[in-house]
Amino acid sequence: MPMNLVNAPEDADARRAIAPVIAYPEDTLPRPDLEAYASARRGARETGRLVVPPRDARAFRVSAGQFFRITCIEGPQVGDLNLFCLHDPAERFFSGKTRALHGTHVTTGDRLWSCLPFLRPMATIVADTLAWYGTDPHGGRVHDVIGTRCDPYTHHLLSGGSTYHNCCHSNLTRALIGDGFPAERAEYMTHDVLNVFMCTGFTPDTGQYFMKASPVRLGDYLEFFAEIDLLGVLSACPGGDCSAEHSSDLAPCHPLQVTIYDPSERPTGWSTPSVNGYDRSHGLRHPEK
Repeated sequence: MPMNLVNAPEDADARRAIAPVIAYPEDTLPRPDLEAYASARRGARETGRLVVPPRDARAFRVSAGQFFRITCIEGPQVGDLNLFCLHDPAERFFSGKTRALHGTHVTTGDRLWSCLPFLRPMATIVADTLAWYGTDPHGGRVHDVIGTRCDPYTHHLLSGGSTYHNCCHSNLTRALIGDGFPAERAEYMTHDVLNVFMCTGFTPDTGQYFMKASPVRLGDYLEFFAEIDLLGVLSACPGGDCSAEHSSDLAPCHPLQVTIYDPSERPTGWSTPSVNGYDRSHGLRHPEK
């Protein structure tokens, strides 16, 4: 490598000063009608309730047009959420594209998007009792789509070879097996999550991912509107409020609750979004002349 490419150039400061450009402007995204969702929610009745035990996970189903709420019901607790299309689990939550479209953390009005080639809204966040938290002095925010999920492989790597079976990855895998999926398939289905109630960010000096005590309180919730028929899987993270560590039996952990609500009428003007309209030709097919 030429030595002059190793050292900072004379215009280094000018290069650093170039203004950033938002990679995926949201201006042309279809926006959810939150007022219509709120109107439908007011007439909704509870139709199902599920408690996720500490350091474990459970699966649940939500029909398109229903609402589902994740609630802190006992003590401060973080949850790891996977979502699938109920009728085709190959379509699943895409945390990376959700992050690119909405940012590192999500809140009311943001949507959870499905993976390629489907790329459509799976669920819309309609209520967030932690929206007040904003950005703290450390750069921390709540409900992240940057952390992948705690898993036994990273734990094995960083702990010098120890084994732990209650990581969220394992919890989610067991829940899928308990829901009827073959064991050899379930682990490959488990994917990067929405970290519900988790407070995270990146250190300004090293850019490392950090976590800190979740501000979640008894009764706090994050509520969604199901845009498509969903299979959800939620893990009550073994890190508890993630104030110190995860993948451990030392942290105090608590259950989480999933509640499903069915409105008497669907939101005005709403319909289930179609899968992405790209023709999937990838430049291999020539248009007919």
